[in-house]
Amino acid sequence: MTPLRVVLVVLFGVLVMLQTFSFPGQFAHMASEDPDFAPLRWPATALVAFWLLCGEVVIVATWRLLTLVKKDRIFSDASFKWVDAILYAIGAGWLVLVAVFLVVGFNADDPGPIVVLMLLVTGVTAFGLLMLVMRALLRQATTLRSEMETVI
Repeated sequence: MTPLRVVLVVLFGVLVMLQTFSFPGQFAHMASEDPDFAPLRWPATALVAFWLLCGEVVIVATWRLLTLVKKDRIFSDASFKWVDAILYAIGAGWLVLVAVFLVVGFNADDPGPIVVLMLLVTGVTAFGLLMLVMRALLRQATTLRSEMETVI
């Protein structure tokens, strides 16, 4: 479990760095180099910051779930709020991604960005559905554990 926590800390740090320094600086540079991109600087910065925030929520919720595993409380109602936080973050990111996909899809003259966005929408959809299945499995396991504890 410690290696996963180390990876989560590093990933969280990288996401915060990207969110605060890298992407805002990159979009500012692109706006100064290409005046056609200038009106998109702040919307692009906000979108990427939002998606990175969604990723940070998933990391924090995963950390909390690992803590519940360590305390042998994963099969309790406390775990559902963290799984729900992951689902809400994925859902919010997915909704914004679909909106971007639709805007780009109706305005693009090149199929490349549309294909990339379609792959991203499909991947996030699959991940969200997988989390829904994992939540259902957690619910069943929690119910079974509760029933076993009442029998014993």
